[in-house]
Amino acid sequence: MFARIATIALNTYREASRARVLYGLVGLALATTFYSIIVGAYTLKSAPRVVADLGSATVSIYAIAVAIMLAGTSLHRELEYKTIFPILARPIRRSEYLVGKYFGTMLTLAVFIAIDGIVVLFTLAVMGGRSPALVFLVVVGSTAAMIAYGIKAKRHGVFAPIPWAAALLVVAALLASPYPDERRVVLGLCALTFLEVAIVTAIAQFFASFSSPFLTAIMTLGVFVVGRQADSLAKLPVKVFGETIARAGAIVSKVVPNLNVYVPARPLLTGEAIGESLGPYLGMAALQSVAWSLLLLIIAVQIFNRRDFL
Repeated sequence: MFARIATIALNTYREASRARVLYGLVGLALATTFYSIIVGAYTLKSAPRVVADLGSATVSIYAIAVAIMLAGTSLHRELEYKTIFPILARPIRRSEYLVGKYFGTMLTLAVFIAIDGIVVLFTLAVMGGRSPALVFLVVVGSTAAMIAYGIKAKRHGVFAPIPWAAALLVVAALLASPYPDERRVVLGLCALTFLEVAIVTAIAQFFASFSSPFLTAIMTLGVFVVGRQADSLAKLPVKVFGETIARAGAIVSKVVPNLNVYVPARPLLTGEAIGESLGPYLGMAALQSVAWSLLLLIIAVQIFNRRDFL
């Protein structure tokens, strides 16, 4: 079972890595990072903080966009081109196929988030006094090695960005040591973003199991927006909105995932929050992410098993 799921996941990653929209969003993330440098230049001593905060925020925004795009269109594309039929004709269950699609999308998102985080961390490294030539050599050298391996490996070369992104993220974090608080913000928000997109991907997978890509994107985006406002919905003032709307807001806040958890205040990320540390917070956020993702995947599998493709 696990081998079949892994095969579907790797094949999903291979297909997703060829999407041009994905490269466009990576380019937007790079452009936003450079824009944060320009904005930071006008804030005197707060430039590193601006780069870290703005860069981390864009990682979250673009990762959500990629999650909705990939999870919402991957299954529909298989149905449209009829490639799902020879796959399911083999000894593979529909549940294994759907779960494999989910993990393949998450693997793609992990690489995407890592690349965005690398760009922000290397920017902080240069601002902290690291040699631009050193950073340039590290990036160009590792990228050239990845491309060379990809050309040589041919069939498996598409997976080269996975270890490359993981290794380069570690190097970038080490070089960004002159700004430890900003480094904690970037790494913390990258981890929380990954946990958040795990839920968003599961939501999109759930809607994609019975709906079209357009409706999947709209409904997933709607749940995401409501989830980000879950805390506010739970505390709507009765005097302003009335008892009925306030009660409805409280009910909705408990029905949808509370995605506000994944955008905490900066003091928590830097370790300055009183009575709360980042480690336990990440643990609780991870438990919520796993629970919601598992629940949504179980429901999606039940719907997908009953779906008639003809």
